[in-house]
Amino acid sequence: MKYKITLNNRVYEVVVEQGEAMLEKEYEAVAPQAPAVQSAPQAVVAAAPAAPQTVSGGEGFPSPLPGTIIAVKCEVGKSYKAGSVLFIVESMKMENEVTLGKDATIVSISVTKGQSVQSGTILCVIK
Repeated sequence: MKYKITLNNRVYEVVVEQGEAMLEKEYEAVAPQAPAVQSAPQAVVAAAPAAPQTVSGGEGFPSPLPGTIIAVKCEVGKSYKAGSVLFIVESMKMENEVTLGKDATIVSISVTKGQSVQSGTILCVIK
């Protein structure tokens, strides 16, 4: 079976046969703001980019996949560069780094460690 997997803003095409996996093709970096959706077991695939959700005081930063927040790596009031890891979400027993798509400042954080989130849940507000 073929899967496209996004890891650290890079998309990999992986072929899995009889319990073995091998990298078939590596793609250019994808836009980190594109939400990811679950298409098959153990695979997260980037969906079409969604319009930014405007919330009071800034722009909502949504979770790209459902899962459990296992680490909050950002702080309110701090500025971060594009590509910075803001959250780690465990989904299907895999730890996924949720990275920032552009330079921004954290206005507020909406989730806590251990909280379950759905795809699209606002994790924080950025400006």
